Amino acid sequence: MGNELLDLSPVMPVVVLDEVADAVPVARALLAGGIRVIELTLRTPVALAAIERVAAEVPEIVVGAGTVTTPEQAKQAADAGAKFLVTPGCTDRVLEAVVGTGLPFLPGAGTVSEAMRLAEQGLTALKFFPAEPSGGVPFLKAIAGPLPGLRFCPTGGITPETAPAYLALPSVGCVGGSWLTPKDALAAKDFDRVTALAREAAALR
Repeated sequence: MGNELLDLSPVMPVVVLDEVADAVPVARALLAGGIRVIELTLRTPVALAAIERVAAEVPEIVVGAGTVTTPEQAKQAADAGAKFLVTPGCTDRVLEAVVGTGLPFLPGAGTVSEAMRLAEQGLTALKFFPAEPSGGVPFLKAIAGPLPGLRFCPTGGITPETAPAYLALPSVGCVGGSWLTPKDALAAKDFDRVTALAREAAALR
């Protein structure tokens, strides 16, 4: 259900916004750099309003909600206009709620058992989180043998320098990266820098 999400861009920007006014300029800056997807994380009070703004004003970008950790957040994000959902991990209640929205989603897994459990549910496109602390590229290489049908969006601790090693794996469709929208760039409203970082990320493979 989430496989198409892995093919939108080599890097899925994982964006934390403190000001709702930054939502549309950030989305437009990413688009200008060739990135067609944005994951706005539900880690700040303005996140849902930011999703609403981007969905309404920048329809050319596929906007999703990340850090979905409760059933309520899944519904709120869908109501705000999110086109997909991403969870850091997956409990039964969260999975049921996310499926209930009808939206594409990337459920989070950080162990072999979690990945197997999600695969049992027919889910083959997963978020691997937290990628670097959980074993990174060597971990994904190791599980490709026993779990050949799974594809991943590794997220957590990945940098422009380490991203190509992940993207070289057949089981990786894209990586999640927070480096495209640095806190200092957002604070300075330096959206040209976001576009430049997006352009570099869009060229990764």
